[in-house]
Amino acid sequence: LRTQVRAILRAGKGQRLRMMFPMIATLEEIRSVKGLVAEEQARLPDCDPVELGIMVEVPAAAVMARQLAREVDFFSIGTNDLTQYTLAMDRGHPKLAAKADAMSPAVLRLIAHTVEGAAAEGKWVGVCGGLASDPQAVPILVGLGVRELSCSVPAIPAVKAEVRRWSWPQCQALAREALEQDGPAAVRALVPLDY
Repeated sequence: LRTQVRAILRAGKGQRLRMMFPMIATLEEIRSVKGLVAEEQARLPDCDPVELGIMVEVPAAAVMARQLAREVDFFSIGTNDLTQYTLAMDRGHPKLAAKADAMSPAVLRLIAHTVEGAAAEGKWVGVCGGLASDPQAVPILVGLGVRELSCSVPAIPAVKAEVRRWSWPQCQALAREALEQDGPAAVRALVPLDY
């Protein structure tokens, strides 16, 4: 990790640099990583500032979002792992993978909690993983306060179309309604696709 951090700092010299760490579950982990980054910055002459973020991929990070937000500059919610760990469904399992739907209200509530915790500390939240590329999820994620969607290239036109289709108040109302549903099928029924 230290070698990778040093290489990133060197390669990013003179650039706006963001560094994001995966699978953070505790404050101790992020503080340890921040210490390592600071040590490497101190070893490099004229090292540029770095924005540090974490992937929110485990329920523990979502639940501790506000405390973690005090330690970092941004979050990116990794919905594939967050869904798998929240629902205890291995997304690679041939019989269980289809049940690991990130539109589950349980997953959406963790996303909402993460966004609320980050916002309380003035930090932004992005979403990556399959949910960011799912047109049905777009207005709900926007309504929850997600600021960035990192989607697959083929999904960009559909995601952009959904962003344009919904107003901010519509997205907020839809998100509130989605959180009250009893399962992913009911959430998906709130966002019918016309194409």
